[in-house]
Amino acid sequence: MPRPLRVGILGLGHLHPRTYMPHFEAVAATQVVAACDADAALADAFAADFGLRAYAGWKKLLAEETLDLAYVFLPHDECPAAAAACAAKKVHVVVEKPVASTTAGCRRIVQACRRHDVLFSAPYLWRLHPVCREMKRLVDAGVLGRIVACEGRCAAGGLHRYVEGRAGWMLQKEKSGGGPMANLGVHWIDLFRWLLGSEIVEVIGHNVHVSPDYDIEDNSMAICTFDSGTILALDISYTVPDSYPHGRDLYLALRGTEGCMSFAPAFEGTRQTLFVCGNDPRFGGAPRKTIQFELDDPPGYCGSMGREYVAEIAEDVRRRRPAAIGGVDAVRALEVVEAIYQSAHSGRAVRVVSR
Repeated sequence: MPRPLRVGILGLGHLHPRTYMPHFEAVAATQVVAACDADAALADAFAADFGLRAYAGWKKLLAEETLDLAYVFLPHDECPAAAAACAAKKVHVVVEKPVASTTAGCRRIVQACRRHDVLFSAPYLWRLHPVCREMKRLVDAGVLGRIVACEGRCAAGGLHRYVEGRAGWMLQKEKSGGGPMANLGVHWIDLFRWLLGSEIVEVIGHNVHVSPDYDIEDNSMAICTFDSGTILALDISYTVPDSYPHGRDLYLALRGTEGCMSFAPAFEGTRQTLFVCGNDPRFGGAPRKTIQFELDDPPGYCGSMGREYVAEIAEDVRRRRPAAIGGVDAVRALEVVEAIYQSAHSGRAVRVVSR
């Protein structure tokens, strides 16, 4: 049996590194050996909790350790330099979404990984959700006819969780790239691209600032037009009250010429429901269907989605194959975000230009 892949975690001032650890521990093909953060106390505490070697910065870690794979959770503006350095050392790279604070930074990572022939992936995990996979199957099968309109809502809160999680940099536009549209909206942008097999070509955006203490938006709304003609309405925010179930309000819907479907992810727990209604003759005498899913719920970030992703990336590295969610996906999502911000600033529709 081959040895486990040696994994390093770059950056700990983020909400996700600790919640990824159960996945690394469960996937036999991975072994986290070291972690780093500019906050030495944070790095030392994390390393002590998980039996790892600690470093005060990613440059020192890369100089001292021989890694196969790095998971990068640094402030978004610092990710390109660190990921490029990993690639130069032939270390495969997973960079937490949205990968960089700018599209230019994202392209730098993609180019470095291509140049050095290493894997690069962004964990857009919702593609791995069983309900989303069923939605994709139904769309591809033509059950809804031509998709006319979609709706995506991803609201989470509040901003205090970033401060308490020692990730206050998320509330600084220069370091994060933006507010909820950059941090959360990219999930839905990527997911709808995948569901529809189409690209967003024009956006109209509007941002709302609630907190005067931060230079990011608290709420971001956008109307996105795909090259297929489908319209997507996005409602992305950090303003869900703490009392909201699991602190998140999530919703996905698609409407076509022959039917519609909707899904309100519970995010946590095992029971999920997909509602489908259509005229397709394959529905027979039951034009309305409520499809129930009973999912596994292992500990760790995003449960079974996170576990499957870690296992899949490890297998990709072993087989020397590109990741299913790769550089093009990361760049496309950020291009759309930047166009939404440009539209919100100018008050005009903006074409999404892919370079």
